[in-house]
Formats: sequence, structure tokens, C-alpha cells
Amino acid sequence: MSDRVQVKVLFFAKCREIAGVSSVLYCVPPRVDRHLLVDEICDKFGFGNIRENLIVAINEQYCSAEAGGVLEIKEGDEIALIPPISGG
Repeated sequence: MSDRVQVKVLFFAKCREIAGVSSVLYCVPPRVDRHLLVDEICDKFGFGNIRENLIVAINEQYCSAEAGGVLEIKEGDEIALIPPISGG
């Protein structure tokens, strides 16, 4: 079993603005704690100032921040980082 799998990370709103792109291919561990995964991606792409407010989805399924837990990630999965969106 590989120690990393390639996924597509999607950036929305402020994340897209900070990263300068709407998506990237990125390698992550196939089994990883949700909080560690978010920390790694935030460190890599400079989302530290919005990290605590991010919503994370894997393959269009939201991952609860409160629940934490180990995520099973497969090659080709999509991980979306969604910051709070304000509107009016």
C-alpha cells in the first residue's frame, strides 16, 4: 500500500483567492485524521488565518469538524475546502 494517494483539492471563495487557483492535484495519506489533513493543506497553501472556519468535503460529502476521526481517502478522490461565505 502506498504511503500517499493523489487527490484533487478544490478551493472555493477565499481559499481560491489565497491559493491563486481553483484546484490542484495533491498527495495525501490514505488514512489520516481529519484535523491533521486540514492542517497539512492549510500549511501548504497558506490558509492559516481561516483554518478554524473551513468546511471540508470529500467527494461532495461534508466532514464534521467536531467529529474529527480518521478519513479513508482513495486515489482520485476530491477534497473541497470551503470557507464561510457571506452574502446579502
